[in-house]
Amino acid sequence: MKAVVIDVLLGLALLAAWLGCFGFLRLRTALDRLHCVTFIAAGAGLPIVVAAFVADGGSDRAFKILLLAVVQLAAGAALAHAVGRALLLRPAAEDRLE
Repeated sequence: MKAVVIDVLLGLALLAAWLGCFGFLRLRTALDRLHCVTFIAAGAGLPIVVAAFVADGGSDRAFKILLLAVVQLAAGAALAHAVGRALLLRPAAEDRLE
């Protein structure tokens, strides 16, 4: 039963990653594509953390994965903000990214 739950959670993470990839291909502007990249970071991280806790319980490895996910969300948000601001300040850069 535990293996099925882990497989479903990892499948959800994979689904979030593929959904973000397809969205990235579909959207036209660089700002819209930036949303897809941040969606992948946020959408795939939570199921992976939950799968780690289901697999290991409250082990050191599970807490390290949780810490990694939290740091990745914070750093990813700051990076997305900086890239979005740069794209807004330099409209010519958006043409080069398409």
